Amino acid sequence: MNTKEKEQVLHATNHYLYYPDEPNVPTYLAYGFRPVFLLLAPYMILSMLLWGLIYGGVLNIPFMQNILVWHVYEMLFGILTAGVLAFLTTGLPELFPGFVPLIGQKLKNVMLLWIAGRVSFWFIDITGVYVAAFFNLAMLVWLLWFARMAVLDKLQRHASLGYALVALLVIEIWFFAAMAGHAQTDPMDILKVGLGGHVVLILLALRRVNMEAVNELMEDKGIDDVYVARPPLTNLAIFTVMLFTLVEFLYPANSALGWLGLAAGAAILAVTSDYILKDKVIINQPYVIYLGLIFVMMAAGYAFMGWDILVNGAVNTSGFRHLITSGGYGLAYLMVMMIVGWIHTGRHLTSNIYTHLMVSLLVLATLMRSAIPFYPEHAQTLYMLSAILWTVPFMLYIKVFFGYLKAPRADGIKG
Repeated sequence: MNTKEKEQVLHATNHYLYYPDEPNVPTYLAYGFRPVFLLLAPYMILSMLLWGLIYGGVLNIPFMQNILVWHVYEMLFGILTAGVLAFLTTGLPELFPGFVPLIGQKLKNVMLLWIAGRVSFWFIDITGVYVAAFFNLAMLVWLLWFARMAVLDKLQRHASLGYALVALLVIEIWFFAAMAGHAQTDPMDILKVGLGGHVVLILLALRRVNMEAVNELMEDKGIDDVYVARPPLTNLAIFTVMLFTLVEFLYPANSALGWLGLAAGAAILAVTSDYILKDKVIINQPYVIYLGLIFVMMAAGYAFMGWDILVNGAVNTSGFRHLITSGGYGLAYLMVMMIVGWIHTGRHLTSNIYTHLMVSLLVLATLMRSAIPFYPEHAQTLYMLSAILWTVPFMLYIKVFFGYLKAPRADGIKG
């Protein structure tokens, strides 16, 4: 019993035990998630508003005469690297004893690399595709190098995250090769493959986020039970998503794709059954509802795409795909930002009117965007309103969490 308790304490304070002895580190560079979230929330707001102005004809950025492709790229890969940076730099020191946290000047340099990627993207018509490719691919390569301990771990406990990142790196190289004229594949088809890879990565990450957040919540609430994210359910969801992605790329006109969409939706939704515990009820807890909505939104996206393929011949799959991207993808990022913003600043996981509003408004914005196929006569209005509404949760995040992100941990631990 004493040995077990000691292991739990050491595991919970891994980052503290191996925290670098670097002098004069500002609080906003004291741990990986801090600068990422301080920049990512405003960037989410700014980028969505800029896209609204571009599509509204107010702002003219041609993006190599292919605005839609570059919009999808940035909302997938541009955001991905920031989210993965926060996830890895926060999680790996907790998961692997001896892993030294990234802080101070080294962390600042990595953030500058991410910023360079965003600047090269928005000015791509001036700097060119090769500059954007260099900075954005360099960021993902660095993330893989940083996570090499997970990939090379003999027990392979978290290696799947590394393998997913390798696959996404290959897809991103493929995309830039196509945009530079070195590959003949349609760039949008490549991005659809990339979306499948992103969903796989999110499902893998959510297993770990759920294990930490839900058990932390149960401990705070005095609920005497243990939550376990069962690998078979996640693996089945990943398999169906990969199969849908493969068939969509190779045989997009095949009606079997519709059934695969329904299967992927059902498999992703089945993951929520993990929240049904044997002895205790936790599905009424706010954070369980928040996290569960990620699976619901992604499941709805695949299911509606499957239905549209079977009934309408894939006329509206783009609109329904936003349930996965704006809904599931956006909500996954928001939830990680919220959970880490509480727990890793030394605070208890808290729900209040602000957290309720953040989740509700993001879901509402996604439903408005995905409703366009049913109300095409109101498409412009729904598009603009949903884009504006989607930014509000991140504005609220700034209000609630920025003070915590810029202040030392409440429990006095470094980081």
